[in-house]
Amino acid sequence: MTSTSKQFRPLPVPAVSVGGFWGRWQDAVCDSTAAILLDRCIGAGMLQAIDVTQPSPGLVIPYHAMSPSVPESEYKARVSTQMFWDSDFAKSIETIAYALYRKPNAELERRADEIIDLYGKLQQEDGYVNSWFQRVAPGRRWTNLRDHHELYCAGHMIEAAVAYFQATGKRKFLDIMCRYVDYMLTVFGHGEDQLPGYCGHPEIELALVKLARVTGETKYLDLSKFFVDERGTQPHFFDEEARRDGRDPKNQVFGTYEYSQSHLPVREQKKVVGHAVRAMYLYSGMADLATEYRDDSLTSALETLWDDVTTKQMYITGGIGPSASNEGFTDYYDLPNDTAYAETCASVALVFWASRMLGRGPNRRFADIMEQALYNGALTGLSLDGKTFFYDNPLESTGKHHRWKWHHCPCCPPNIARLVASVGSYMYAASDKDIAVHLYGESTASFDLAGGAKVKLTQKTAYPYEGSVYLSLGLAASTRFTLSLRIPEWAQGATLALNGERIDLKAVEVDGYARIEREWQDGDAIVLDLPLALRPLYAHPKVRQDAGRVSLMRGPLVYCAEEVDNGADLSTFRIGETPNVAGTAVLDELNGALALDLEVRRNTTEDWGNALYRSAPPEAEPAKVRLVPYHLWDNREPGAMLVWFPAQ
Repeated sequence: MTSTSKQFRPLPVPAVSVGGFWGRWQDAVCDSTAAILLDRCIGAGMLQAIDVTQPSPGLVIPYHAMSPSVPESEYKARVSTQMFWDSDFAKSIETIAYALYRKPNAELERRADEIIDLYGKLQQEDGYVNSWFQRVAPGRRWTNLRDHHELYCAGHMIEAAVAYFQATGKRKFLDIMCRYVDYMLTVFGHGEDQLPGYCGHPEIELALVKLARVTGETKYLDLSKFFVDERGTQPHFFDEEARRDGRDPKNQVFGTYEYSQSHLPVREQKKVVGHAVRAMYLYSGMADLATEYRDDSLTSALETLWDDVTTKQMYITGGIGPSASNEGFTDYYDLPNDTAYAETCASVALVFWASRMLGRGPNRRFADIMEQALYNGALTGLSLDGKTFFYDNPLESTGKHHRWKWHHCPCCPPNIARLVASVGSYMYAASDKDIAVHLYGESTASFDLAGGAKVKLTQKTAYPYEGSVYLSLGLAASTRFTLSLRIPEWAQGATLALNGERIDLKAVEVDGYARIEREWQDGDAIVLDLPLALRPLYAHPKVRQDAGRVSLMRGPLVYCAEEVDNGADLSTFRIGETPNVAGTAVLDELNGALALDLEVRRNTTEDWGNALYRSAPPEAEPAKVRLVPYHLWDNREPGAMLVWFPAQ
């Protein structure tokens, strides 16, 4: 089913420069993270793995069984995180590409070129390129798409190749990946000797859309559609594949294809299940295809899945996937705080999905969640100096959870780094005669509209700590188009003025965006004021872990308390329905973050005695608690942290 709806596409990274809040984060990536990613990938052995002039490193990271039911001897169904080293290298190159826009760096570019050259030498004559299946497990190519991340690695390499081409103009990596995908077109399909298959870990679907957009080749778009349409159909490809490979199809993770979202055809899926990152990547690819093909059947399925995850399975931070065992989803309203997995990659991927849901048109339903996940669930994964990382992101800590330098499965560091370095492309989108502003922040964006019209849009703002946003337009000639500005759901009392004249928001608001269609002139100016009142938030009564608790947000930011500011025993603070802000402070050590000092009550322990339990509740006394943005926790002295507080 198709429609004639508009097609909004994000601006390419080179079209947006950012300053202010996001500029400081991008500087950390440019100055530290980009090089660190390469250093730590190489330190793990990834360079030797792709260098055909050196001996193969062999199995560096041991196999582990995909399921407890897999016999020790059945190595074919076992995996090693080393299998997807190519994806970690690729995301690191993608990060470098984005960093080069902001700060040209000849040494970083040289290092990336050398790695790309090695991939060129690794590539086989037919176009295939994968370090694991060429150097460690030759002969196992395309034998276990369910478990072995073959197409997943290709997807990340495609994304890196597209980004690097756009950043440098160098086609070598792009040509390598085009050759690889052209070979895939002969491998996958319904023809004789072709595989009607897809990857157990989605990623290539969204990557192929990027490749199609940059090359103009619809065959790459069609391959993405093939992978999406085949997923979960019967007879089940993974069953047939296992039998061909001499494996028992029943020996799989958790005994169900829900883990890889291949339990049903994608248009029949109603509940978000399984591995969180896999789900988000799949939905991102589906959303891209819905935009490119104007496929309402995909959009309808995605809207059902969107409501399922955001109304029953998402943390207030935009974190998703509470369980470490499956790195994913469990039951509705199961959102533990201290054991929350909420993988950084999962929130990054939720940002990807939300951004792509905006391809059918501006809608606050998706953009608000994109902002929430970006500022809270994703950004917490990167330290202020860009040198250390979170993999999982609890909402409560006794002081033992800290960032690490690297991980045996280092997917999160380059994922959050590439998101931060490319954040400008998530702020804006355009169709032929429309411009949408999804996110606010100090920035300048350049648009090419239909008919050759060029528009420059500049934002001046101290967002997210201040809510006033000044937007100005630069035009060579007057141009008629629609400008859509998101009005966040939390921004009660927002005001909008055009060239000094107040606009009635109710009269122009559509799907949570102020839509202004007019003949725009050079120098037109808009002032948008978004009130940033501190607001208490309560969880659905079925979220048992948050019963009787309250959390606090200001604008898009979730706030938390840290031991470094408040001492230990953070759960003794009690917050009322109308928190009183006693004062604010700008914390230089946290990049100028705004801290909030609240007047609250605090349970006392002095009169409790030695008893563990007693019949009378604790006494409470007036106190103050200092809150800081959640994404900044564990950047100072180590200690406890709390997001959900006992309510008075």
